[in-house]
Amino acid sequence: MPKPAHRSFAAAVGRDGAGRLADAIARHPREFVGIALAAAATLTIVVNALFLQHGPHPAPLFATRPYVHAAPAAAVKPQHAQSAANTAAQSAVQLISDIQRELARRGFYDGAVDGVWGAKTDTAARDFAQAADLKINPEPSEALLRAIAASKIKDQAAHNDPIAELLAPSKRVLAIQRALADFGYGQIKPTGVFDSETKKAIEKFERAHQMPMTGRISEPLVRELAAMTGRPLE
Repeated sequence: MPKPAHRSFAAAVGRDGAGRLADAIARHPREFVGIALAAAATLTIVVNALFLQHGPHPAPLFATRPYVHAAPAAAVKPQHAQSAANTAAQSAVQLISDIQRELARRGFYDGAVDGVWGAKTDTAARDFAQAADLKINPEPSEALLRAIAASKIKDQAAHNDPIAELLAPSKRVLAIQRALADFGYGQIKPTGVFDSETKKAIEKFERAHQMPMTGRISEPLVRELAAMTGRPLE
């Protein structure tokens, strides 16, 4: 059965084209190899640009996928820092509250358990440190809390005897004596009792700060001492 004419024609053209291509390769082998290498390089570049790039291609024609920028670590870091600061603040409030509670149990503190290191708490801590003969600085710390919790000392002035209360040392005088002694205005032993040494130290302080010489505890004196020490005095 004879083949269709159009199939015979296509086969003839195919054989003729292949023959011409083979003849061209035989006559120009170097040029053929160069063309083949250039075509392979072009194909490699196109495939790399379209399918193998993780980021955006510099040419808009090849921007086949959106590039998602990773969130920098610095944007998350402030949240962790803020959280750490809040935790530290809560720990400090809890520590001061525990110190106030222990001081109150031993009669040295009669204020609110609010976690604020104010004048009353500072005075109570110093009174306890003096009564217990502590060698640590009476400031909010775990060491101070442990010392108070382990101590059996009670404030001897914390009772309901009205006569003893009248004779008890004044916490305000005690705070002033400590401030004057800490800043070198006299060799004062903080007792809470106003004596001649305290009067001389006050006069020395008034002279140094160009205040009227009174030798007495006055409101201007308390304000100046509080400003110098950086904490309120009772």
